[in-house]
Amino acid sequence: MPDTVQTPYDPHAYPPFAVTVDVAVFTIRSETLRVLLIERGEEPYKGVWALPGGFVRPDEDLDSAAARELEEETGVTKRGAYLEQLQSYGTPERDPRMRVVTVAYWAVCANLALPKAGGDAIGADLVPVTEVEGGYVRLAFDHNEIVRDALERMRSKLEYTAVGAKFCPPEFTISELRRVYEAAWNMKLDPGNFHRNVRASGSFERLDPERLVERSKGGRPASLWALSEGLRSPRLPIAKRRRFDDDMDEP
Repeated sequence: MPDTVQTPYDPHAYPPFAVTVDVAVFTIRSETLRVLLIERGEEPYKGVWALPGGFVRPDEDLDSAAARELEEETGVTKRGAYLEQLQSYGTPERDPRMRVVTVAYWAVCANLALPKAGGDAIGADLVPVTEVEGGYVRLAFDHNEIVRDALERMRSKLEYTAVGAKFCPPEFTISELRRVYEAAWNMKLDPGNFHRNVRASGSFERLDPERLVERSKGGRPASLWALSEGLRSPRLPIAKRRRFDDDMDEP
């Protein structure tokens, strides 16, 4: 067997680049879907809104970096939120400082409090996603694209998983869950059909039937529900999003 030829490897022969993580954090306040944005306090893009994020440290993997950024920016741990990797973005000129590849994540937090600026941020806010989608808010780097991609992923997963429950506290009413779908999809759902679909989906369990709560003034007491077993796929769709393309298919 011939000897293995050892080829010297010089890492300096290749151009260096950095790796970051950016997190699109979604929550619902006042029945409006919102995304957490920070106002950058340093160049590049000083004074411009951006997603929370940062450079991956030498001693951490990507998921750990995203979880750290989530906790630093929101005070919410990974256990208290839903966090999922979205995709990577590596256009050569996306960061004017140097070649930076970012791995984007999206997260869902229930009852996220109004954020406080920290680190190199001079401001933070929970901005309605309609302002970003409508082009009224310009984001740094390619973060407008990341938000759009994250929104599409989140909205699609509402159809085939029970991730909508992550917008709610651990115990919730079916009406509260329905309002999550309505806020995320910006559409009204039939309450009766939604109630039946939740019951038939197999993704949720009704808590003590004798324990009823009154969530709104003058409203009827309602049962409390919870996720039955993780975010497994429902047996039946909980709701179906109506898209523009669906209308075009109708005669």
